[in-house]
Amino acid sequence: MRFVSGCGSRKGELHMKKRIIGSVLAASMVLAMAGCGSSAPNTNASAASSSQAVTAASSAASSESDVDYIKNKGSLIVGITDFAPMDYKEDGSDEWIGFDADLAREVGKDLGVDVKFVEIDWDNKILELDNKSIDVVWNGMTLTDEVTKSMACTNAYLNNAQVVVVPADKADQYQTVDSLKDLSFAVEAGSAGEEAAKENNLNYTAMTSQADTLMEVSAGTSDASIIDLLMAGAMIGKGTSYDKLTHTVELTTEKYGVGCRKGSDLADYINKEFVKLYQDGTMKTIAEKYGVQDALVEQK
Repeated sequence: MRFVSGCGSRKGELHMKKRIIGSVLAASMVLAMAGCGSSAPNTNASAASSSQAVTAASSAASSESDVDYIKNKGSLIVGITDFAPMDYKEDGSDEWIGFDADLAREVGKDLGVDVKFVEIDWDNKILELDNKSIDVVWNGMTLTDEVTKSMACTNAYLNNAQVVVVPADKADQYQTVDSLKDLSFAVEAGSAGEEAAKENNLNYTAMTSQADTLMEVSAGTSDASIIDLLMAGAMIGKGTSYDKLTHTVELTTEKYGVGCRKGSDLADYINKEFVKLYQDGTMKTIAEKYGVQDALVEQK
């Protein structure tokens, strides 16, 4: 009988132990869930704090002085296309020269940085600036409404015009805008020349550069092109590679400026440099070197 009684007692003890263990486990789960619940706000707070830090960092980056940014990295990256007499290379040379190239080097000298030239797709110039692939667009850029709305631009420093280029032996046939209506034009994509073609309802094909448009006309694959007057003076006519081309109708008059990132303080810095370089005669000397002295705009 004791054996039987002892067995029942052990069963009771076991049952009691199971109940105690079950209670302990349940309590542990409750505490764990409570812990998870209380940690959620801390996680959210941490995420919010992290987000605020990123926003603050972005804000600081966007408000950074472009002049300081360029000085700190030690270089001024100039976005250009092959465009004589503004930015170009002589045969057999890797050095960029031209009125704009030489002027940019003068500004770089005062900034205390190296000046590097990068060829860009002219149609993507605003994107290149915003991505910081380049620091300025300095390439005989016409100050159009699109440009001045999308960039911080300097004051005008050269006068220019958009002119029609045709074979010299056909020039007498194309002296008015009406005479151009049936011609096929080659123009640089995103340029003032393309805008002039649109405004005058001319038929055109967009090319990568103004130099390419001259090759099209020279080869006879396009009837005419529209390029900058300053480029025409340097690239076509007697003594040039395109001595059988000439320019006729002047479609627009315009001015050149340098483009910087929207909101950049670099444009004001360059304006002050322009005044200094104009007053000390440096700008005129460079202009005479490339034959654009008559197009200079007074800086004051």
